[in-house]
Amino acid sequence: MHHHAYMWTGPKERFDDEALRRPPHPDPPPAGSRSELIGRYREVAAGFPASDLPPLETAYWLVKPRSLVRGTWDEAKEAAAWLGERLAEYAPRFASESDRDTTRLARLVNAAVGQLHSGADVAYGYYLERPSYLSLAVVTCSPNRAIPELACPVA
Repeated sequence: MHHHAYMWTGPKERFDDEALRRPPHPDPPPAGSRSELIGRYREVAAGFPASDLPPLETAYWLVKPRSLVRGTWDEAKEAAAWLGERLAEYAPRFASESDRDTTRLARLVNAAVGQLHSGADVAYGYYLERPSYLSLAVVTCSPNRAIPELACPVA
């Protein structure tokens, strides 16, 4: 078991485009479906795995381009430390003052160690100024507990 880190920052309106944040349905539209439906399915099927947008289900980071992996660790504590570093880096820009609380952020990092050690994924998201959004995730791999059939992106 190991852990991969992912990070995305960008405009809130792009983050809100949920169509490219969810995987396509496993079954394509049946033959004879409306051309708009078939076209939309093809667009999502091609766009979802290539998009740098955070997936709605954290485990689906594993199907994204390998270039999006920000770090890989065997130890949960090291992966959680990466989260802590990113939280400290971005905390001054958090839109909510309560999200900037360093004690709260330290508790999140400590909780992440236990979650990752147990094989769970960890994902945090924060609104930043402008309005922008920050998404941080550490995904457990080989296998992923939520969706074990997903392949490791760096294998």
